Amino acid sequence: MKKSTLLQEFKSFALKGNVVDMAVGVIIGSAFGKIVSSLVADIIMPPIGLLIGGVNSTDLKWVMKPAIVENGEEVAAAVTLNYGNFLQVTFDFLIIAFSIFLFVRLISRLTTRKKTETPAAPPAPTKEEMLLTEIRDLLKSK
Repeated sequence: MKKSTLLQEFKSFALKGNVVDMAVGVIIGSAFGKIVSSLVADIIMPPIGLLIGGVNSTDLKWVMKPAIVENGEEVAAAVTLNYGNFLQVTFDFLIIAFSIFLFVRLISRLTTRKKTETPAAPPAPTKEEMLLTEIRDLLKSK
């Protein structure tokens, strides 16, 4: 009996509009993140790398300990600090954050416009209309 109520609660939770909307947002957000990552990696960073000397930014690293090679085989891998990859991920984040900021700003402006565009309440009746209404009501009562 406890299982069925747990399943019913989960079903009602999962089928609420907010949860479904959030799931759609997460899916679209992850796809958008991939697009922005590609934009940064494939469009923005190559020209920046060209400007700083033809270097691929993801290859930028500081070798803290070189690899140990014996008899032509690598015995121990190099210890590196990959700051180029960090720079690329930072650019990804900044572009995604700025894009989301612009999107939220647009939605905010659209919702405030909708609120301001709602029709105002009809104006109060004039004295003449009130008098005519009283006369009509008196005639109806007779």
